[in-house]
Parts: sequence; structure tokens; C-alpha cells
Amino acid sequence: MNFTIEKEAFLKGLGRIQGIVEKRNTIPVLANVLLEGGDGELHITATDLEVGMRSSYPANIIKPGKITVSAKKLYEIIKELPDREISFNSKENCWIEVKCGKALFNIVGLAADEFPNFPQSSRNVGITLSSDLWKEVIEKTFFAMSQDESKYNLNGIYLRAFEDKDEIRLRLVATDGHRLSLIDKSIKGAIPDELKKGLILPRKGVLELKRLAEEGDGDLTLNFHDNNAVASKGQTVVVMRLVDGEFPDYERVIPKTNDQEALIAVDAFLHALRRMLILSSEKSRGVKMQIKPGILEVSSSNPELGDAREELDLDYQGPEMSIGFNARYLLDILQVQDDVRVRMIFKDQLSPGMLRPEKGDGFTAVVMPMRL
Repeated sequence: MNFTIEKEAFLKGLGRIQGIVEKRNTIPVLANVLLEGGDGELHITATDLEVGMRSSYPANIIKPGKITVSAKKLYEIIKELPDREISFNSKENCWIEVKCGKALFNIVGLAADEFPNFPQSSRNVGITLSSDLWKEVIEKTFFAMSQDESKYNLNGIYLRAFEDKDEIRLRLVATDGHRLSLIDKSIKGAIPDELKKGLILPRKGVLELKRLAEEGDGDLTLNFHDNNAVASKGQTVVVMRLVDGEFPDYERVIPKTNDQEALIAVDAFLHALRRMLILSSEKSRGVKMQIKPGILEVSSSNPELGDAREELDLDYQGPEMSIGFNARYLLDILQVQDDVRVRMIFKDQLSPGMLRPEKGDGFTAVVMPMRL
């Protein structure tokens, strides 16, 4: 294989797949990127067998072919080359020559036939939404995904579409057992059977989906086949294997009897929590909230460092109440809010608290309380 390509395009393609490449090297070829040249395009593919990505970029293909090479090393080389056209030539025994200006690199590759097959994009019915909408629904849920690999059915986002009155709604839910985040959005089009039942997108796949949504405007389509979700946008396709497991009954976690409601400014609350976090316990990150009519007092203490206290204005007329929360969980929720104020909905100091936007956009967050 022999081709020339502009540095900017090559670097962009190699940079995109760095998060997917298998770091542990259990199978050597998974640390490599597959380069395929043909029909005026260079196809760049990487996979770790759970999540894969394939992108296409314009290139001058002198001799079609395919080869695999270390994704990390090739990226580091291309990054340091001058901003000029790059010449790439694969030779005998999988050796690869990379030239740019007066710089010349000879690196070892692996045969392309050792690389796993990349699933072809499905033509089944999928859902197509704007990148902005995908970005919003993922941003408002992904922070609540579990990072405990033993809880494999919580290591991702639950995705389901359903009919509600005269509209179709898409729901995303994430939880780690300590907090839960849920968002509903109205969408148009037919509902794929897989989405009617509900499915779990893996954590790593969700993060790649988020990156894809953040890359410029345009629609992003998600369809499903053979226990895979296939996301496509422009010249990029991301394939992820769905999590094989049952998502917990999240409806039971959302409080139905919380009857005390308070309104607070997002920005003031967020910055006060950041200040309280400085002197909170390193382990629990707990902050205490004293809720009174018109006033919210937040405080934190650490025997080794000291304590902190701050009062905030609060729109609340209920009984006085004291409740503790992990400040990081509250910050994660506040950081993704678009409204100026949020509603805090409580029952008592032992029951989960809820946060919702003042004007409501289908978003609900639930946080378990802490004993402080």
C-alpha cells in the first residue's frame, strides 16, 4: 500500500481512535490501527472487541492495500512531523516507511488479516437525532454511570423509547447505586424493536458516542444488529457491543412521597459546594445542609483541617430540616443544568433527595443521603 495524505487529516483520524485502542495488549494486534487505502480515501479502524471505530479521510491512494501499525507510535510520529504532506508506504514483511519533508521513519507493522472484522453498518430502522440533542441527553446522565466493573449491568446507560400519549419519548437512565440520573426527550420517527425493550450501552461506548456528538453539527444515527449498537455520523462509524444484563428497576428508586420543595439558584449553590468541598472529609466528601424557610446553610468539617459554613438564599416555606449529601454528586448534577434555578425535593433526612430544573425538561436526579 502506498498513499499520500495531509498531516491535519491523518492526525485527526489517529487522534480519534486513541481512546479505543486496547491498552492492555492482551492481543497484540488490538494495540494497532488498521489502515486501508482505496477509491481516494484512507479508512482508519480501531477496536478493543467491545467498542470499535472506523473513519474515512481523503487521500491520494497510489497503490491500494491495507496494513496495521501501532496506533500510539504512529500517532506520536505524525504529531511531531512538519505541517506538510505525508507519504506512507508499506513494504515487504510488514515494514512501513513514513516520510515528510526530510524526516524518514521505518516502523514495524502487522498483517491486516490478523485484525478483527469490523461489523458492517446495519440498514435496520434506527433513530436519528441532532448531535446537540445526543450531546445533551448523554451529558445529563453519563456522570451517574458506575465505575465498579463488578456491577457490569450498571457500567453504562440504559436506553429505551416508548409511546406516551401522542408522542414518542426517548429515555436515558444511569445509576451507580448511590445516585441516579434520568432524562426524557420527545423524538420523532419509528421505534426500533430493540429500543422498545430497552438496552444498555457500555460505558466506553457512551463516551465515544458523546465525543462523536461533540464533533460539529449534523445528525447522528443509532441503529442495532447482532447485539451491537452502531452509531454513524458523516464519515465516522462507532460500533459497541451492548451490555448483556438486566438494568435494575430504577422506577422504585425515584421517590414518590417527597413533599417538601425548595428553589435555589444553580450558580450560587454550585460555587458554595465547591468551597465546602475544600474542607470536607477526603473519603466521604460529605456536606451538611440545614434547610430553613428562606435560608440554606451548607457546612463541612474535617477534624484534621477545620470546618466551613455558608448561607444561601432559598425559596422555601416548609419545616426546618437537616440532611447530608456527597458534595461531588450534587456538583455533577448542577454542572449540567441549563436553568437558572433548580428544585430540591425532600421528605426527611433519611430519604433520597431529588433535583429537577425549575422549568422542567424531563430531567430528574436522585441522590441518597449520608449520615454526618
